[in-house]
Amino acid sequence: MRPQRFTDYVLDLAKNAPSATRVQTLAEVGDAQRPFGLAITTANGETRWQFVGQLPDGEKHTGFTDQPVTGTPAPTLGDPAAADSPEAWLAAVLAGAECPEISAIGRWSTSSETGAQRGITVDFHDGSRIFARQL
Repeated sequence: MRPQRFTDYVLDLAKNAPSATRVQTLAEVGDAQRPFGLAITTANGETRWQFVGQLPDGEKHTGFTDQPVTGTPAPTLGDPAAADSPEAWLAAVLAGAECPEISAIGRWSTSSETGAQRGITVDFHDGSRIFARQL
């Protein structure tokens, strides 16, 4: 899934999440440096996310059609309202949607390789990825 389509998808999911009070694109909040991402406000405050995509292995930007490939959705990750961090909230919202294009969701803070970075990696059945970095 390309970052533009992912942004639109998450925008819709987050707006419909009961714990979100406001959801805007980064452009709407004045961030012109990052073309894809969202600013999501919950009771715990605003969190901004940048979305960066990675094409499936061997694919090139020219000619890549971003056709959905479906399979078993990623496992759910609990109730977003009970999440202990913005990273956990976003991961739970995405997993709870049970999108058949998403094969796995990994939180960076629970990985030993990422240090202090906060974000999630979303793997898709077509081999593409989205890296959602908390700003």
